[in-house]
Amino acid sequence: MPAGQLGTPLTPNGRALLTLVEQDVALIRDGAAAHDRFGEFPVETFERFLDDGVMAGTVPAELGGTGVSCLADVATVLAAVAEADASTALALHVQFSRGLTFAYEWRHGSPPVRALAERLLRGMASSRLVVCGAAKDHHTAVTRLTPDGDGGWLLSGRKTLVTLAPIATHFLVHTQKAVEGEPVTLAAAVIDRSSPGLTVLPEWDGLGMRASGTCDIVFEDCPIAAEDVLQREVIGAHSDRTLAGQTVSSITMLGIYAGVARAARDIAVAAATRRPTAPPAAVRALVADIEANLYTLQSTAAAALANADELNNDLSGDLDERGRRMMAPFQCAKLAVNRLARSVVNDCLTVVGGAAYGAAHPLSRLYRDVSAGWFMQPYTYVDAVDFLSGQALGIDRDNNYLSYRANTAAAH
Repeated sequence: MPAGQLGTPLTPNGRALLTLVEQDVALIRDGAAAHDRFGEFPVETFERFLDDGVMAGTVPAELGGTGVSCLADVATVLAAVAEADASTALALHVQFSRGLTFAYEWRHGSPPVRALAERLLRGMASSRLVVCGAAKDHHTAVTRLTPDGDGGWLLSGRKTLVTLAPIATHFLVHTQKAVEGEPVTLAAAVIDRSSPGLTVLPEWDGLGMRASGTCDIVFEDCPIAAEDVLQREVIGAHSDRTLAGQTVSSITMLGIYAGVARAARDIAVAAATRRPTAPPAAVRALVADIEANLYTLQSTAAAALANADELNNDLSGDLDERGRRMMAPFQCAKLAVNRLARSVVNDCLTVVGGAAYGAAHPLSRLYRDVSAGWFMQPYTYVDAVDFLSGQALGIDRDNNYLSYRANTAAAH
């Protein structure tokens, strides 16, 4: 595969992780249709990932993991999984993302934060910890931390679209911290699945990514120890340094949609070449467009990942500017990848013909899965337009989508 195409990992650790994943790709592909049809999370796949050390892929080697820190390598691994099943890749991304962000906290956080991050990372490597991020509030509730009166906290609210939830042992919950007489701040609380007051609602019946284990989580006065709370910014602070962490947490998802597009392309080309006569001119034109769009998609994603990798460990300059320099190329690439991936899959449907419109055809699943990219933060399409146009036009706005959403919710 040409350079810049998310085909070969750049580091030895990345190549080792891809090798681990590739041994399960055939089994993932074989089970994908049934898991999608019934909306079932592939527990057996993730048990193998835990057994083989895949789930500790982004845990630093010093703490017992494979030590993959190159974002382009993580995206490459996710692309390989997504070619077999995008739902599995999306769920795996959640664990990889926690490893990447906790590793940053372990290296650069305050002593209490480093201690928490190390505890979780070691657990991911040796104790089969699975940590989900829970960012989006359900429309019926705002998730908040309030003091318990003994130095700890109580967590209440409801989160939606929490992926990998069926096997999560812990949740990293993005929340508001409300203390009487103080400004409301953002925080992230780590909570054990067994905590009293926590309920997982397995009600996901999505259009796509149906086997990703995406659920709602309800919190009712869940006790949280003080050392398990990560302090973030005051709501409305307009702190762009947070954009760096949000980029690292999410940019590797570009690999998922590259993998979906590659899988669709292979199905369409195989269908065209099986025909007893040469494909008509219209089919050949579509195939040429598919090839060009897939190349552009992968090259764009690779460029944004290279930019993020270059800046990821550079803390020498203005951290707000660093955040913008990481997020802006990511968002340009995300818009391009979302458009091009959907175009590729749609053209592949046309090449294959009416057979692909049946629910049992693999292109039907890919067509539904590829649309999920438009709804992923950061940013959704609407937020991405606001951010990129604001950067180009010099419009001052709160670019931290968690802070912006909290402010918007308070206003209503």
